[in-house]
Amino acid sequence: MLQKLTYTISSANFNPNIEALSKHFDHICVFDSNPQANNNQYLKTAQLIAVGAVKELIVKTEENALDQLQQFINENKNWLFGYLSYDLKNEIENLHSKNDDGLLFPLLHFFVPKVVMQVEYNAICIYYDTTFITKDEAESIYKISVSGASSEEYLITEKITIQSKITRQQYIDSVNKLKQHICLGDIYEINFCQEFYTENATIDTVDVYKKLNAISEAPFTAYAKFVQHYLICASPERYIQKRGNKLISQPIKGTIKRSSIKSEDEQLKNELQNSNKERNENIMIVDLVRNDLSRIAKRGTVSVDELFGVYSFKQVHQLISTVACELKDHLSFTDIIKNTFPMGSMTGAPKVSAMQLIDQYENTKRGLYSGAIGYINPAGDFDFNVIIRSILYNADNHYLSFMVGSAITDKADAEMEYEECLLKAKALFEVLQTKN
Repeated sequence: MLQKLTYTISSANFNPNIEALSKHFDHICVFDSNPQANNNQYLKTAQLIAVGAVKELIVKTEENALDQLQQFINENKNWLFGYLSYDLKNEIENLHSKNDDGLLFPLLHFFVPKVVMQVEYNAICIYYDTTFITKDEAESIYKISVSGASSEEYLITEKITIQSKITRQQYIDSVNKLKQHICLGDIYEINFCQEFYTENATIDTVDVYKKLNAISEAPFTAYAKFVQHYLICASPERYIQKRGNKLISQPIKGTIKRSSIKSEDEQLKNELQNSNKERNENIMIVDLVRNDLSRIAKRGTVSVDELFGVYSFKQVHQLISTVACELKDHLSFTDIIKNTFPMGSMTGAPKVSAMQLIDQYENTKRGLYSGAIGYINPAGDFDFNVIIRSILYNADNHYLSFMVGSAITDKADAEMEYEECLLKAKALFEVLQTKN
């Protein structure tokens, strides 16, 4: 039976001791919406933290992965935390991924946590299931999370050398070939990505997470530990959220740098808002999301609640739209996923054709990158982000990776798209203190 403990606490002063939790538990998810920096009506809580695992599902192959996930959900009407890898597309659309995979993460990984801590603005709620743990155990986990308030003094991490999987010229050549596909009518937009990696990294994952969150303050930040697999995420993008029978998706398409000079920053913001290229990219994906949602929505309920909203983050301004619908009755979690995943902002359109070309022109298996991480609550509501602006790390083989990409249309300039990739990767290079 689910139980709840409540403590009065200011979210502004709550700084969970992730180092201590990580020493005690193999499964941790910390989701931080950074409300002090983000004004978004759809952000529900300040922080949501899952600790420990009483049950888990790990799926490594693409055969019946989503059926296994739905069975796990059906059997556990509880809090569930986990991730969906991009390559679930192969099951959903009968596609293939033949590219290199240095990270070797499972296809999906979900767990029922021992304790969930939901940090509101003036309280923290502790949820636990008496089937699995006692009140004393739940309180002890909470005490670990607040023990010796986690320090803001960051550790000194040894510099590592990051390699690019492709050269600048190879990227430019691929973009120009993709533009030829657009001219031929094979696609009209595609998200093309590249990998940066190292094969011998040893990092303090909590240290890197703190630094990344401090310089990004993104609304869908995540620190996730799945035994030896780590995700350090500063995503600005929501994939999908369900509240009751309402579903929303908030695709991002359109990026421009920021300036420390206020007048220049406003000028850049206006430039993004009024850019025909960026607006065209955004509306293509909005149309794709509307089409995805129409398959699971009640007739006439798909709406665009916000079009071309400009949202400002520490590193960049982004163009974000919000698409919503009312769900048909009796849909399962995986019914929704099968009709909307992967998210259109990370594929392109038409979706299947774009994904086929992604596998042809990219040389890294995306895995968790451009997948999603999130939670399902006991009522069946859920929220998942888009895994971008993220560092992925396998502590077993010491492989560290991050990918960045941009939207390619017929108006794309290959060199400018490459520079956009570097802009999106700037914070990731910075927190890893990479060697030149």
